[in-house]
Amino acid sequence: MVVKVLTDHLVQELSCPSGRTHLEVFDTKVKGFYLDLLCSGRKTYRVRYWLDGKKRLVSIGDAKLMTVHQARTMALQAIQLGKLWHAGLVQVRNTSKRNAASFITLEAFLVSQYLPYVRSYKRSWQSDECMIRVHIVPALGMMAMAKLSALDFSGFIETLKYKQLAPGTINRALVLLRYAYKLAHSWSVPGVSLDSFNGVRYLKNDNRMERYLTAEESSKLLTAVRSSSNRLLRMIVAFLIYTGARKREVLDAKWTDIDWAQRSWKISKNKSNKIRHIPLSLGALDILMEAKTQQTITFACDYIFPNPNTLKPFVSIFFSWDAARKRAGLPDLRVHDLRHSFASFLVNAGRSLYEVQELLGHADIKTTSRYAHLSRERLIAAVECVPRI
Repeated sequence: MVVKVLTDHLVQELSCPSGRTHLEVFDTKVKGFYLDLLCSGRKTYRVRYWLDGKKRLVSIGDAKLMTVHQARTMALQAIQLGKLWHAGLVQVRNTSKRNAASFITLEAFLVSQYLPYVRSYKRSWQSDECMIRVHIVPALGMMAMAKLSALDFSGFIETLKYKQLAPGTINRALVLLRYAYKLAHSWSVPGVSLDSFNGVRYLKNDNRMERYLTAEESSKLLTAVRSSSNRLLRMIVAFLIYTGARKREVLDAKWTDIDWAQRSWKISKNKSNKIRHIPLSLGALDILMEAKTQQTITFACDYIFPNPNTLKPFVSIFFSWDAARKRAGLPDLRVHDLRHSFASFLVNAGRSLYEVQELLGHADIKTTSRYAHLSRERLIAAVECVPRI
């Protein structure tokens, strides 16, 4: 047995010694709280305590998904809960006292069961972790899942509204909670019922920002990015406009994904987790040829638009983008609006929504419809089709 002050850095550095199946490293701050290191590399927080002459053992959660502070807090909760249970001060309706799982808190379930599960398949699991840590746990984490009701969730909504969070953000929190309860119900977590959400409604979300570039604005923007200190910004912005791709898709693009013969760009790492093949226009091919020529002269790299200092994808292009859009007189323009504009250009050129849906990679035509902006001139031309009488 090893005794140390557990810290996040220490937990990260520790490993099971060769020749042993596991190693227990006990914390000096909370009696009985320890880190269990397995030879497989798995690290689990646990707490061990004695109650009524019997040794109790509670698994807190995966050390890769929790901080030491979070695990310590939950260990203290587990010990206190065990004492209250033994004293008969805590009861759960229609459940046996022997079933301690009935008392699982929302925080315990989300951290030890929900996050490990969604991490196995969900690309955006880190967004869930942030939502849980920043908003859900402070408001509801200490409460038992089986005891939370629609009234509690309605109060949670009001708390987030008081923080002036956007309706979309609040709705994402509710979606996460509903899914967590659905999982808990399907996993037969005692006392958990889907009826907890009866009467809880999503907020009306009217904050969708519809912003499209005109041909004149596109010209101004491309002129502004040419003078950027980021020499690749001009090519990145032009490629975004030519392809309608998402920012991260372009920044992470590799040469191996380009099929020059078929004039196609394969995107395998995307929001929908489905491989997409985007046909490349002559304008897009010109940008690729320019990027290829520039790399041939200066350096060789797997990425099409790499940060020249690291030869890795840009983490962010915000500052150079922000300076360029202000120079162009378009301070409200977002990078994602270039994707909107791509769709708008196609629809105004007479292309169908189904073609736009395929190029944008949307699973639902309803999503594509919000991008289908029709210019005023095209609408006027449309009504002129009605014969004069």
